[in-house]
Amino acid sequence: MNKKVLLQDLGGKDYKETWDYQEQIFQETLAIKISNRREGTTVETPNHFLFVEHPHVFTLGKSGDLSNLLVSEDKLAEKGAKFYKINRGGDITYHGPGQIVGYPILDLDNFFTDIHKYLRLLEEMVIQTLAEYGLKAERSEGETGVWLDVGTPFARKICAMGVRASRWVTMHGFALNVNSDLGYFDLMVPCGIKDKAVTSLNVELGKAKVDMDGVKQKLLAHFETLFEAEFVKQKAPV
Repeated sequence: MNKKVLLQDLGGKDYKETWDYQEQIFQETLAIKISNRREGTTVETPNHFLFVEHPHVFTLGKSGDLSNLLVSEDKLAEKGAKFYKINRGGDITYHGPGQIVGYPILDLDNFFTDIHKYLRLLEEMVIQTLAEYGLKAERSEGETGVWLDVGTPFARKICAMGVRASRWVTMHGFALNVNSDLGYFDLMVPCGIKDKAVTSLNVELGKAKVDMDGVKQKLLAHFETLFEAEFVKQKAPV
C-alpha cells in the first residue's frame, strides 16, 4: 500500500517563516516517535511535502565556508536578499523567485532507513522530470544535486540539494532552477564548487519562461512512483 504524504504548496513565502514551519512539523514528528518508543505505542507518524518559492535569500549549511559568499551582507541587502546560517548539510545555496523549492519532511521509518538512498531518489525524481523536457540530467560523482554535461568543461548545476535528518525524520530538501535569475549565483561560489556553472530550465530550453505548475506536477508524479507514495493535498497555513 502506498504511503500517504501530506502536500502543501506555500506559494511565495519568506525563508525564515518557512524554516520555522518546517521545524515545527519536524519536531512534532520527532515527538510522536519519542512517545511511541517511551510509551510502547504505535501512533502513526505523518509524512509531509512542502513546495515554496522564496524571495532572494542565501543560506549556509553547517559544514559550509562563509568565504564562499562573495559579497557582504550589506551588499546582499542592497540587492534585496537575506542571509541565514542553517542546520542542513552542504555549503552555500541561493533561493529566489523562479525556483521550485521542495521540502519533504518524511519519517524514513515509513519508507526505508537509508539517507543515501533518500538523496539518490530525490535526485532521480529531478532527473526523470528534466528528461520530460528533453534534457539529459545526471549525478556528478562526489557532488550532491543534479547536473548537465557532467564530465565536460560545460558541466553546470540545475538543482541543489541539502538535507537534515534526525531519528530518520528529514527536513530541508531540493531547489530546482526553473526561471531563476542566474545573476544572483555570481554573488557566491555555489555549493562551494568553484569550477562549474549554474543553469536554469528556461535557459536550457531557450524560453523566456517555463510553466512552474507543470514542472511541479511532473516532480510529484515521479516522487509518488519512486517513493511508492500517494499525495494528499492540504491547504497551506495562512
